[in-house]
Amino acid sequence: MESSTFTYKDQDGVEIFVYKWSPGSPPKAAVQIAHGLAEHAARYEEFAEFLTGAGYVCYADDHRGHGKTAGDGKNLGRLGPGGWDSTVKALKALTDIIKKDNPGIPLFMIGHSWGSLLAQDYIEQWGSEIKGIILSGTNGKQPFIVRTMAPFIANRQMKKLGPDAPSDLLSKLAFKGYNKPYEPAPTEFEWLCTDRDVVDRYVNDPYCGWMSSAGTSMYVELAKGVKKIARKSLQEKIPTDLPIYIMTGSEDPTNNQGKGARVLYEQYRKLSIKDLKIKSYQGARHEILNETNREEVYQDMLDWMESHA
Repeated sequence: MESSTFTYKDQDGVEIFVYKWSPGSPPKAAVQIAHGLAEHAARYEEFAEFLTGAGYVCYADDHRGHGKTAGDGKNLGRLGPGGWDSTVKALKALTDIIKKDNPGIPLFMIGHSWGSLLAQDYIEQWGSEIKGIILSGTNGKQPFIVRTMAPFIANRQMKKLGPDAPSDLLSKLAFKGYNKPYEPAPTEFEWLCTDRDVVDRYVNDPYCGWMSSAGTSMYVELAKGVKKIARKSLQEKIPTDLPIYIMTGSEDPTNNQGKGARVLYEQYRKLSIKDLKIKSYQGARHEILNETNREEVYQDMLDWMESHA
């Protein structure tokens, strides 16, 4: 595998940092990976190594407010001008770069967690740009606190504290509950996966797990984005011939133990999506790509892409 990095400027002039992993021969397909909230793209290198071994070239950007795109710790959680909408548009700008660099081969997108929510918005606008999409750790029905109370509380907190001020209240409301099934626990992130080493690396990574220090505007934009992608009028813009594969852990607390993923599946089924599949991994938590059975997950994703390439 050949590893490299580059940057590009999005529509608002924000410089986006990108990882590229290439096979040793001309690729037969490309994959664009959209990472989750409070993590970064470098965490997908092991998965990319697997895909490059199968002849795929992989790209993964650090989204606005994340990883090396954020720069120093002060900018973590700050999406910048345009917020959620511009973060999604930056994904489309990367798609254009990938297609220019790899003409004539199919392009798939894999979105995990927050990345899968951004990807839901993406396919509502540009679903015809990709060959197929995999949504991991995704959700079609956010908890009541996120759907109803979060926008109100977030706006109140932003007016009180300022757009870039951290909000412990919002962080606790949005994320602290995920770890309750595993308490007492050695960390606040047992909900990620059952692999102890992965959790420990996450905890010790300065680019991970920073939600309590995120600016209040991050939560405002998150609430707006979740509300936006659930609009039926926008979901109806997804091309019905776009292949969609929804994957979840049966013990994922972010989508009510997989139930939220099933809700999304049913929403898409009612849209008459022709090629729609869902799979739940028994005992797996949120990060199925980092679970102890991740080789099985890797292979399932590859097999699905191979069948559509």
